Amino acid sequence: MTALDALRVPAELSARVPAEQRGAGRDDVRLMVSRGREVSHHAFRELPEQLRAGDVLVVNTSPTLAAAVNGRVAGERVVVHFSTRGEDGRWSVELRRPDGAGATLPRPGGPAGAAVRLPGGARLVLSEPVAGGGVGARLWWARASADVPGLLRRYGRPIRYGYTERDQPLSAYQTVFALPSADGSGSAEMPSAARPFTAGLVAELVSRGVQFAPLTLHTGVASAEAYEPPYPERFEVPATTAWLVNAARAGGGRVIAVGTTAVRALESSAGPDGVVRAASGWTDLVVTPQRGVRAVDGLLTGLHEPRASHLLMLEAVAGGEALSRGYGQALSHRYLWHEFGDVHLLLPGEAAGADRAAGPIPEPHSPHC
Repeated sequence: MTALDALRVPAELSARVPAEQRGAGRDDVRLMVSRGREVSHHAFRELPEQLRAGDVLVVNTSPTLAAAVNGRVAGERVVVHFSTRGEDGRWSVELRRPDGAGATLPRPGGPAGAAVRLPGGARLVLSEPVAGGGVGARLWWARASADVPGLLRRYGRPIRYGYTERDQPLSAYQTVFALPSADGSGSAEMPSAARPFTAGLVAELVSRGVQFAPLTLHTGVASAEAYEPPYPERFEVPATTAWLVNAARAGGGRVIAVGTTAVRALESSAGPDGVVRAASGWTDLVVTPQRGVRAVDGLLTGLHEPRASHLLMLEAVAGGEALSRGYGQALSHRYLWHEFGDVHLLLPGEAAGADRAAGPIPEPHSPHC
């Protein structure tokens, strides 16, 4: 067992409502900065003072979907979480049991052929478990009788977990970077590390010489109880983003991912030499300390449960000792956890940053799968 495994996060440290309902605005959250093993504490509005001209923030533009819809299987009430659109038009879905307070509890999936009645007369039929799981698997491929993006827009609501106080409008789950997709795809869960950014803060960062590099990764439904590693997810790293990242590294700037989704997409497009190339498709990459990171120097992220699989990615970026030190401070300073909570900026120590080797800068080119 590691020090992180032994951490226990008290229930009162879960952020139960968005920051703007606790204070003055989205950026009214706290920012903990781990620079190597050194930890400091700030307001999120002080982010520009933590960055340098030439740094690049890599942001996920995936919009959040109203991915939860009520349904019935035979006479049983269920909540359907739409996770990911497959290439054949099916969706991976998770069926959950209402908890009576607006959130949901886990429920065994399947069996194949089970039909779910949805609002507006739509129907969903389960076909097979995702990733070869058996009966009872959490996620299943299913085909809907209606256009799912339209169904979600009309009847859906954002996925909500039990630590939150009440339902929130979809706007509370969109980041300032979110862009609509042509086919209606999006994220089942908010890329929440970017939530505290405001247009004003973005403008201030740009004025100080910090650049933004967009990419897309549509997040699936997390395993809130099982702490599974993420399933394959759709992503796209544009040629302009690859060029910006490579140019920053060559010029001595730092590449800082905003959220674990940005790390997954960017590392999926980086070669063993650390050079990022335009790419799109599906990624099954799981970033671990053993694999390490090739293109990312730092990470802005929320605070994760001690057993969450995302912690392996954070350890790959920052190292286990630095991560344990930061989480210990987060507990003692009463930081707030989860998607509406405070954020943690992981940066390399000054010596590590100065020693990093620069790589070549490839010319922009068209995306490929």
